[in-house]
Amino acid sequence: MQRDGIEFHNVGECRTIDGVDGQVLQRVPERVRTALNEGAQTRMRHPAGVELRFVPDDTVRVTLSTVPTARAAESLVRVFWGPIQGEEHAVGPGPTTIELAVPESLTDLRPGALDPLAYDPRVCRLVLPGEHRGAHVCYHGVEGDHRPPADGETPDERYLAYGTSITEGEASVAEHLTYVNQTARRLGVDPINLGSCGTAYCDAAMAEHIAREDWDVATLALSVNMVDRFPAEEFRQRAAHMVDTIADANPAKPIACITIYPNARDVRVGEDENGHCERFREVLEEVVADAPDNVHLFEGPEILPDIGGLTTDLVHPGDNAMIRMGENLAAKLQAIR
Repeated sequence: MQRDGIEFHNVGECRTIDGVDGQVLQRVPERVRTALNEGAQTRMRHPAGVELRFVPDDTVRVTLSTVPTARAAESLVRVFWGPIQGEEHAVGPGPTTIELAVPESLTDLRPGALDPLAYDPRVCRLVLPGEHRGAHVCYHGVEGDHRPPADGETPDERYLAYGTSITEGEASVAEHLTYVNQTARRLGVDPINLGSCGTAYCDAAMAEHIAREDWDVATLALSVNMVDRFPAEEFRQRAAHMVDTIADANPAKPIACITIYPNARDVRVGEDENGHCERFREVLEEVVADAPDNVHLFEGPEILPDIGGLTTDLVHPGDNAMIRMGENLAAKLQAIR
């Protein structure tokens, strides 16, 4: 969405909330958010993968604040100029104004240096942190001469990812290190992150939202959150409804369903002795076998072949595992694009 000369990337709505100064940035519109399961309603207000993008003519001042959560009161906003990493700014509950101007070092680049870049370095990207690295973020306003990015200054194609906290990027140090961003970087596309920590339950409202969204390729990581919470047959019904809803509405677009990544249930003695995790992988394989032709199956253990690079909970990928996943997933998606 665009407003005030800014592209609010991966933002479904800027929403005014009683008792909160500024407008909360949420990843889906309110009508979608309120139709999700209770936990996911909160998750969609965490700005994982959200960016504020614009091209400044001179110094621009953007004012943000946070709404503290149980995990954090502040957020660390990282500035990128196109693909080039810049400074960091701490934003807290009180309105914080960030001053931004194109760095002098980027004003005299040779034309050939821009050719391989998916983003023009004149595009300022304020990258906001997801749930595990910050709070909810509010937008207050912008001052200074600027414009939204033009065609050709950001990628033409979009990669949408739905999944769990692994997709949202729980254990990565920063947003640009999530597997979603790492995959998008290798493909030269724009990432849309709809990861929902602990609450990726294949809600019908999310399926319908993704079916309507603008994207070129999508992955659905379904879903370790549902193991031990839902019977396998209910998982089948929910997953099939999500996959079919999205695929039927987008018959020319490739969709990859990803089975559960390796985790503690697969490797710890005494864990998952009933094979629930493997059963959920089998169910998703069966769902994809019955799905439209534009739906593909990617095995999670092929994208993340072992537990190396996971954090000590043996569930969430750390930075090294995220990078590895991005490399493997990008190669698989490239083959079906």
